[in-house]
Amino acid sequence: MLLLLRLIRKILGWVDFTIFTAVMYPLAWLPWPGRHPVAYLFRPWCRAFVRALDIDLRLHQKNRRRLPSRYILIANHPGAFEDIGIPALFDVHSLAKLQVRDWYIVGRISKAAGTLYVDRDDPASRQQAIQTMVDAVNAGRNIAIYPEGGCKGRRLYDRFKSGAFEVALRTGVPILPLFLHYEAQDDFEWQDPYLLPHKIWHMMRTVNNRANFYVFDPLEPKDYADKHAMRDAAYALYVRWNAQYLE
Repeated sequence: MLLLLRLIRKILGWVDFTIFTAVMYPLAWLPWPGRHPVAYLFRPWCRAFVRALDIDLRLHQKNRRRLPSRYILIANHPGAFEDIGIPALFDVHSLAKLQVRDWYIVGRISKAAGTLYVDRDDPASRQQAIQTMVDAVNAGRNIAIYPEGGCKGRRLYDRFKSGAFEVALRTGVPILPLFLHYEAQDDFEWQDPYLLPHKIWHMMRTVNNRANFYVFDPLEPKDYADKHAMRDAAYALYVRWNAQYLE
């Protein structure tokens, strides 16, 4: 009975998401001065995508203080789901690899939504991305970035890059740490040789569809001497959460 109910939920979810996408995609091609209408619809579109995948997305508010209205969200990056899970929960513009811009349908929608892009293999592009993020934050936008520098699998990578923390120091906007924990890690982890359609299929077929997103107190840039000190302090927190939730 439960399997039948879940199947019905998935079918209805995909019908809803398909109709929503049929509206979003042609709208994303329209030129628009200022913030594009797709940017306002992107968060509910991501929520529709989450429902279509039938993922039990849970936000755990571990923060002791009220979250700031402006922030630079960082997260570990084990898989592909967080690219829609994070904007489903938070009003952010994500920094994504340049190749996402060329993805079929999703690329056009993400571009219209205001996604920021970086060519990870190009040092000049990475440096320009930092200035682009600074400009976005100074314009009042919240951004999301993965300081591991890409999708590194189920366990925390051995270091963080300093870009997000440089943006925090240059703008005075705090870092908001989010730790991601998928209970069925094999089904959510994205490693070679799998492509995005494979991972969508794996997530839809998982026997444990729980995704836990833990948000903690923000890190204030004024409390750190430089971007390296802030980066190292953030990484130490993620090492602790990695041991707590994944070991």
